[in-house]
Amino acid sequence: MGDNGDGGGSTGVVAVLVIFVIIVLVALFAFRGRLFGGGGTQKIDVNIQTPSK
Repeated sequence: MGDNGDGGGSTGVVAVLVIFVIIVLVALFAFRGRLFGGGGTQKIDVNIQTPSK
């Protein structure tokens, strides 16, 4: 039964590392607009005119 030795400890370390990587990926996904796109909201000036007759 107890033949796995250090298997339990390494499994816990791997689990913590996986959770840490997931948190980093979620943070990058959430803030990718601010990191790579500059500002948050951007104002776009759209000039719409009716065609002249």
